[in-house]
Amino acid sequence: MATLDALPGPYTFDPATTALLVIDMQRDFLEPGGFGETLGNDVGQLRRTIAPTAALLAACRAAGLPVIHTREGHLPDLSDCPPAKLNRGDPSMRIGAPGPMGRILIRGERGHDIIDELAPLPGEPVVDKPGKGAFYATGLGELLSSLGVVSLVVTGVTTEVCVHTTVREANDRGYECLVLSDCVGSYFPEFQETGLRMIAAQGGIFGWVASSTTFIAALQASLQRT
Repeated sequence: MATLDALPGPYTFDPATTALLVIDMQRDFLEPGGFGETLGNDVGQLRRTIAPTAALLAACRAAGLPVIHTREGHLPDLSDCPPAKLNRGDPSMRIGAPGPMGRILIRGERGHDIIDELAPLPGEPVVDKPGKGAFYATGLGELLSSLGVVSLVVTGVTTEVCVHTTVREANDRGYECLVLSDCVGSYFPEFQETGLRMIAAQGGIFGWVASSTTFIAALQASLQRT
């Protein structure tokens, strides 16, 4: 077992039953010239997560933790995209419309894929999800059960949307979630701050929050004791 300082209090986990979840680190969201930037967003707010997430990936892989990646996107015929999601924003910039890196949020397009800096290694599962949460209409729950996972270390983008939705889904399913503050990002600094505070509020209503360096130190210390 390992314990680290976190908000709202110490977080304890067993590396043998813990997995790293990397949410939606996709080109269209993080890369200059991608769909996110065409909407007027500052992708620098998300790109600051790349270096700490790369260091985290290396540490988790070295420790033998399962690493699971997700991508948000839809089938080319949009049959898995409900009107409530499809009919949002300028029609020329909606899901399925031509974007700077292919059709927006369509599986198989360049913009849909994960950035090179955080690319999955062979054998690491990539969960394609049609919604904001990683459990909705995916096999993530079954995958975690097959791995014996009870604790999730959560990273990715954006903090207030796909990260929050996934952590809430995981909490309802009984997973103990640790969100790493420097490895999640929002285009909006105020949403980043509030989103993290909401997770740890009321005694950790959805989970715990800590830095990646704190988690890595606890992980490595626990392995040295075994």
